[in-house]
Amino acid sequence: MKKNIIAVLGSANIDLVIEMSRFPNPGETVTTKTFARYPGGKGANQAMAAARMGGEVSFYGKVGKDFFGSELLQSLRENGVNVEAVEQTQESPSGTTSIWVAGNGENAIAYAPGANALVDEAYVDSVLSGLMAAKIILLQFETPLKTISYLLHRLPQRNPLVILDPAPVQDISGLPLARVDIITPNRGELTALTSEEDVEKAAHKLLDLGVKRVICKDGENGSYLIDRNNFRHFASFPVDPVDTTAAGDAFNGTLAVALAEGRSIEEAIKWANAAGALATTRKGAQPSLPSLSEVKEILSKRGIET
Repeated sequence: MKKNIIAVLGSANIDLVIEMSRFPNPGETVTTKTFARYPGGKGANQAMAAARMGGEVSFYGKVGKDFFGSELLQSLRENGVNVEAVEQTQESPSGTTSIWVAGNGENAIAYAPGANALVDEAYVDSVLSGLMAAKIILLQFETPLKTISYLLHRLPQRNPLVILDPAPVQDISGLPLARVDIITPNRGELTALTSEEDVEKAAHKLLDLGVKRVICKDGENGSYLIDRNNFRHFASFPVDPVDTTAAGDAFNGTLAVALAEGRSIEEAIKWANAAGALATTRKGAQPSLPSLSEVKEILSKRGIET
Protein backbone atom coordinates (compact mmCIF):
# COMPACT_ATOMS: atom_id res chain seq x y z
CA MET A 1 0.00 0.00 0.00
CA LYS A 2 1.33 3.42 -0.91
CA LYS A 3 1.98 5.87 1.91
CA ASN A 4 2.46 9.62 2.21
CA ILE A 5 1.03 10.19 -1.26
CA ILE A 6 1.12 13.79 -2.45
CA ALA A 7 -1.23 14.77 -5.27
CA VAL A 8 -0.64 17.89 -7.33
CA LEU A 9 -3.39 19.28 -9.54
CA GLY A 10 -1.93 22.06 -11.62
CA SER A 11 -0.08 23.38 -14.61
CA ALA A 12 2.75 22.04 -16.73
CA ASN A 13 4.45 24.56 -19.01
CA ILE A 14 7.52 24.97 -21.11
CA ASP A 15 9.50 27.94 -19.79
CA LEU A 16 11.24 30.12 -22.36
CA VAL A 17 13.84 32.00 -20.34
CA ILE A 18 15.65 35.15 -21.45
CA GLU A 19 18.41 36.60 -19.30
CA MET A 20 19.10 40.33 -19.44
CA SER A 21 21.02 42.91 -17.46
CA ARG A 22 17.80 44.78 -16.69
CA PHE A 23 14.14 44.74 -17.71
CA PRO A 24 13.24 46.94 -20.71
CA ASN A 25 11.04 49.97 -20.29
CA PRO A 26 7.81 50.11 -22.35
CA GLY A 27 8.72 50.50 -26.03
CA GLU A 28 12.39 49.78 -25.39
CA THR A 29 14.50 46.93 -26.80
CA VAL A 30 17.21 45.45 -24.60
CA THR A 31 19.86 43.14 -26.02
CA THR A 32 19.81 39.97 -23.94
CA LYS A 33 22.51 37.65 -22.69
CA THR A 34 21.13 34.14 -23.19
CA PHE A 35 18.03 32.14 -24.05
CA ALA A 36 17.12 28.72 -22.66
CA ARG A 37 14.14 26.34 -22.58
CA TYR A 38 13.17 24.47 -19.42
CA PRO A 39 10.22 22.33 -18.32
CA GLY A 40 8.16 24.21 -15.76
CA GLY A 41 4.68 25.21 -14.62
CA LYS A 42 3.80 25.79 -10.97
CA GLY A 43 2.00 22.47 -10.64
CA ALA A 44 4.70 20.40 -12.31
CA ASN A 45 7.41 22.29 -10.40
CA GLN A 46 5.78 21.54 -7.06
CA ALA A 47 5.29 17.91 -8.00
CA MET A 48 8.94 17.56 -8.93
CA ALA A 49 10.09 19.45 -5.85
CA ALA A 50 8.16 17.02 -3.66
CA ALA A 51 9.51 14.01 -5.54
CA ARG A 52 13.10 15.21 -5.12
CA MET A 53 12.44 15.42 -1.38
CA GLY A 54 11.54 11.73 -1.41
CA GLY A 55 7.77 12.11 -1.57
CA GLU A 56 5.54 9.71 -3.46
CA VAL A 57 3.92 12.12 -5.91
CA SER A 58 1.19 11.95 -8.54
CA PHE A 59 0.60 14.83 -10.94
CA TYR A 60 -2.79 15.67 -12.43
CA GLY A 61 -3.34 18.06 -15.34
CA LYS A 62 -3.28 18.40 -19.11
CA VAL A 63 -0.62 19.01 -21.74
CA GLY A 64 -0.84 19.33 -25.50
CA LYS A 65 -0.33 16.39 -27.79
CA ASP A 66 2.83 18.06 -29.07
CA PHE A 67 6.59 18.04 -28.64
CA PHE A 68 6.44 20.27 -25.56
CA GLY A 69 3.83 18.03 -23.95
CA SER A 70 5.97 14.94 -24.41
CA GLU A 71 9.00 16.79 -23.05
CA LEU A 72 7.06 17.88 -19.95
CA LEU A 73 5.86 14.37 -19.18
CA GLN A 74 9.29 12.86 -19.70
CA SER A 75 10.88 15.37 -17.33
CA LEU A 76 8.38 14.47 -14.60
CA ARG A 77 8.80 10.73 -15.14
CA GLU A 78 12.59 10.99 -14.95
CA ASN A 79 12.25 12.63 -11.55
CA GLY A 80 9.95 9.98 -10.12
CA VAL A 81 6.57 11.69 -10.55
CA ASN A 82 3.59 9.50 -11.50
CA VAL A 83 1.96 11.06 -14.60
CA GLU A 84 -0.47 8.26 -15.48
CA ALA A 85 -3.46 10.57 -14.96
CA VAL A 86 -2.16 13.42 -17.12
CA GLU A 87 -4.22 13.90 -20.28
CA GLN A 88 -2.57 14.79 -23.58
CA THR A 89 -5.08 16.78 -25.59
CA GLN A 90 -5.25 17.81 -29.24
CA GLU A 91 -7.58 20.70 -28.41
CA SER A 92 -4.78 23.07 -27.38
CA PRO A 93 -0.98 23.30 -27.38
CA SER A 94 0.93 22.83 -24.15
CA GLY A 95 1.19 25.76 -21.77
CA THR A 96 4.05 28.17 -22.34
CA THR A 97 5.68 30.70 -20.05
CA SER A 98 8.01 33.53 -21.04
CA ILE A 99 10.36 34.39 -18.19
CA TRP A 100 12.63 37.42 -18.09
CA VAL A 101 15.48 37.22 -15.57
CA ALA A 102 17.34 40.40 -14.66
CA GLY A 103 20.94 40.63 -13.51
CA ASN A 104 19.92 40.83 -9.84
CA GLY A 105 18.04 37.51 -10.05
CA GLU A 106 14.55 39.01 -10.08
CA ASN A 107 12.11 37.74 -12.69
CA ALA A 108 9.04 38.81 -14.67
CA ILE A 109 6.71 36.20 -16.14
CA ALA A 110 4.08 36.07 -18.92
CA TYR A 111 1.90 32.97 -19.05
CA ALA A 112 -0.05 31.40 -21.95
CA PRO A 113 -2.02 28.57 -20.29
CA GLY A 114 -2.73 26.45 -23.37
CA ALA A 115 -3.87 22.97 -22.31
CA ASN A 116 -3.83 24.00 -18.65
CA ALA A 117 -6.97 26.04 -19.31
CA LEU A 118 -8.76 22.81 -20.25
CA VAL A 119 -8.36 21.29 -16.77
CA ASP A 120 -12.09 21.43 -16.05
CA GLU A 121 -14.74 19.93 -13.77
CA ALA A 122 -15.12 16.87 -16.01
CA TYR A 123 -11.40 16.15 -15.69
CA VAL A 124 -11.61 16.54 -11.90
CA ASP A 125 -14.46 14.01 -11.83
CA SER A 126 -12.37 11.57 -13.84
CA VAL A 127 -9.45 11.70 -11.38
CA LEU A 128 -11.29 12.46 -8.14
CA SER A 129 -10.74 9.05 -6.59
CA GLY A 130 -6.98 9.42 -6.99
CA LEU A 131 -6.99 12.91 -5.53
CA MET A 132 -9.07 11.86 -2.53
CA ALA A 133 -6.71 8.96 -1.82
CA ALA A 134 -3.80 11.36 -1.30
CA LYS A 135 -2.56 12.51 2.08
CA ILE A 136 -1.89 16.05 0.83
CA ILE A 137 -3.12 17.95 -2.23
CA LEU A 138 -1.17 20.88 -3.68
CA LEU A 139 -3.11 23.46 -5.72
CA GLN A 140 -2.18 26.67 -7.57
CA PHE A 141 -3.93 29.19 -9.84
CA GLU A 142 -2.42 28.39 -13.24
CA THR A 143 -5.44 26.18 -13.89
CA PRO A 144 -9.00 27.63 -13.95
CA LEU A 145 -10.24 29.05 -10.67
CA LYS A 146 -13.66 27.47 -11.14
CA THR A 147 -11.99 24.06 -11.37
CA ILE A 148 -10.16 24.66 -8.09
CA SER A 149 -13.44 25.73 -6.50
CA TYR A 150 -15.21 22.64 -7.83
CA LEU A 151 -12.54 20.32 -6.45
CA LEU A 152 -12.61 21.98 -3.02
CA HIS A 153 -16.39 21.50 -2.92
CA ARG A 154 -16.04 17.81 -3.86
CA LEU A 155 -13.38 16.90 -1.30
CA PRO A 156 -14.28 15.35 2.06
CA GLN A 157 -14.33 17.83 4.94
CA ARG A 158 -11.10 16.79 6.65
CA ASN A 159 -8.81 14.80 4.38
CA PRO A 160 -6.72 15.22 2.30
CA LEU A 161 -4.90 18.21 3.72
CA VAL A 162 -5.06 21.03 1.14
CA ILE A 163 -2.19 23.46 0.51
CA LEU A 164 -3.14 26.32 -1.83
CA ASP A 165 -0.56 28.51 -3.53
CA PRO A 166 -2.61 31.55 -4.69
CA ALA A 167 -0.42 32.40 -7.68
CA PRO A 168 -0.92 34.10 -10.01
CA VAL A 169 -3.17 36.23 -7.80
CA GLN A 170 -6.89 36.09 -8.50
CA ASP A 171 -10.06 37.04 -6.63
CA ILE A 172 -10.50 34.27 -4.08
CA SER A 173 -13.68 35.58 -2.43
CA GLY A 174 -15.81 32.97 -4.24
CA LEU A 175 -13.67 29.98 -3.23
CA PRO A 176 -14.75 27.65 -0.40
CA LEU A 177 -11.74 28.71 1.65
CA ALA A 178 -12.89 26.82 4.72
CA ARG A 179 -11.63 23.72 2.86
CA VAL A 180 -8.11 25.19 2.54
CA ASP A 181 -5.85 24.04 5.36
CA ILE A 182 -2.80 26.14 4.43
CA ILE A 183 -2.52 29.06 2.00
CA THR A 184 1.00 30.09 0.99
CA PRO A 185 1.13 33.53 -0.69
CA ASN A 186 4.36 35.45 -1.00
CA ARG A 187 4.49 38.94 0.50
CA GLY A 188 3.30 40.69 -2.66
CA GLU A 189 0.51 38.18 -3.24
CA LEU A 190 -0.67 38.50 0.34
CA THR A 191 -1.01 42.25 -0.07
CA ALA A 192 -2.74 41.87 -3.44
CA LEU A 193 -5.25 39.40 -1.99
CA THR A 194 -6.13 41.54 1.03
CA SER A 195 -5.20 45.19 0.18
CA GLU A 196 -3.26 45.17 3.45
CA GLU A 197 0.50 45.82 3.76
CA ASP A 198 0.97 44.48 7.29
CA VAL A 199 1.61 40.73 7.18
CA GLU A 200 -0.25 39.82 10.35
CA LYS A 201 -3.29 41.97 9.57
CA ALA A 202 -3.39 40.69 5.99
CA ALA A 203 -3.15 37.08 7.13
CA HIS A 204 -6.03 37.55 9.56
CA LYS A 205 -8.18 38.77 6.67
CA LEU A 206 -7.60 35.40 5.01
CA LEU A 207 -8.30 33.59 8.28
CA ASP A 208 -11.57 35.50 8.49
CA LEU A 209 -12.47 34.09 5.06
CA GLY A 210 -12.12 30.56 6.41
CA VAL A 211 -8.51 29.55 5.73
CA LYS A 212 -7.06 27.60 8.66
CA ARG A 213 -3.41 28.70 8.41
CA VAL A 214 -1.41 31.26 6.45
CA ILE A 215 2.25 30.85 5.56
CA CYS A 216 3.66 34.00 3.98
CA LYS A 217 6.82 33.50 1.92
CA ASP A 218 9.01 36.60 2.08
CA GLY A 219 12.18 35.78 0.13
CA GLU A 220 15.38 36.75 1.88
CA ASN A 221 13.33 37.74 4.94
CA GLY A 222 12.23 34.15 5.48
CA SER A 223 8.60 33.26 6.09
CA TYR A 224 5.77 33.75 8.56
CA LEU A 225 3.24 31.35 10.06
CA ILE A 226 -0.05 32.88 11.14
CA ASP A 227 -3.13 31.24 12.59
CA ARG A 228 -5.70 32.31 15.17
CA ASN A 229 -3.27 31.87 18.04
CA ASN A 230 0.19 32.39 16.58
CA PHE A 231 2.38 34.75 14.59
CA ARG A 232 5.83 33.29 14.06
CA HIS A 233 8.77 34.32 11.91
CA PHE A 234 11.18 31.76 10.41
CA ALA A 235 14.58 33.00 9.28
CA SER A 236 15.81 32.51 5.73
CA PHE A 237 18.97 30.71 4.67
CA PRO A 238 21.51 33.21 3.27
CA VAL A 239 22.47 32.43 -0.33
CA ASP A 240 23.62 34.31 -3.42
CA PRO A 241 20.54 34.31 -5.68
CA VAL A 242 20.91 33.73 -9.41
CA ASP A 243 17.28 33.17 -10.47
CA THR A 244 14.26 33.23 -8.14
CA THR A 245 12.05 31.26 -10.56
CA ALA A 246 10.42 28.27 -8.80
CA ALA A 247 11.72 29.17 -5.33
CA GLY A 248 8.14 29.29 -4.09
CA ASP A 249 7.41 25.96 -5.78
CA ALA A 250 10.41 24.38 -4.05
CA PHE A 251 9.02 25.75 -0.78
CA ASN A 252 5.55 24.29 -1.31
CA GLY A 253 6.68 20.88 -2.53
CA THR A 254 9.08 20.50 0.38
CA LEU A 255 6.50 21.74 2.88
CA ALA A 256 4.10 19.04 1.68
CA VAL A 257 6.65 16.23 2.01
CA ALA A 258 7.74 17.32 5.48
CA LEU A 259 4.13 17.43 6.68
CA ALA A 260 3.32 14.09 5.02
CA GLU A 261 6.23 12.55 6.91
CA GLY A 262 4.72 13.71 10.18
CA ARG A 263 6.94 16.70 10.91
CA SER A 264 5.44 19.62 12.82
CA ILE A 265 4.38 22.69 10.88
CA GLU A 266 7.33 24.56 12.38
CA GLU A 267 9.83 21.92 11.26
CA ALA A 268 8.22 21.73 7.84
CA ILE A 269 8.59 25.48 7.31
CA LYS A 270 12.30 25.31 8.14
CA TRP A 271 12.74 22.57 5.54
CA ALA A 272 10.71 24.58 3.03
CA ASN A 273 12.75 27.74 3.66
CA ALA A 274 15.95 25.77 3.00
CA ALA A 275 14.62 24.34 -0.27
CA GLY A 276 13.34 27.72 -1.45
CA ALA A 277 16.70 29.34 -0.76
CA LEU A 278 18.63 26.64 -2.62
CA ALA A 279 16.33 26.96 -5.65
CA THR A 280 17.44 30.56 -6.13
CA THR A 281 21.06 29.54 -6.60
CA ARG A 282 20.53 27.84 -9.98
CA LYS A 283 18.96 28.89 -13.26
CA GLY A 284 15.66 27.60 -14.58
CA ALA A 285 12.56 26.27 -12.84
CA GLN A 286 12.80 22.50 -12.55
CA PRO A 287 16.62 22.39 -12.96
CA SER A 288 16.89 24.58 -9.85
CA LEU A 289 14.85 22.33 -7.54
CA PRO A 290 17.14 20.91 -4.84
CA SER A 291 17.61 17.29 -3.84
CA LEU A 292 16.89 15.84 -0.40
CA SER A 293 20.61 15.55 0.36
CA GLU A 294 21.19 19.22 -0.50
CA VAL A 295 18.40 20.35 1.79
CA LYS A 296 19.68 18.15 4.62
CA GLU A 297 23.15 19.61 4.19
CA ILE A 298 22.05 23.24 4.47
CA LEU A 299 19.82 22.39 7.45
CA SER A 300 22.66 20.64 9.26
CA LYS A 301 24.90 23.65 8.76
CA ARG A 302 22.23 25.70 10.59
CA GLY A 303 22.19 23.09 13.37
CA ILE A 304 18.71 21.82 12.48
CA GLU A 305 18.18 18.10 12.95
CA THR A 306 17.22 16.14 9.85
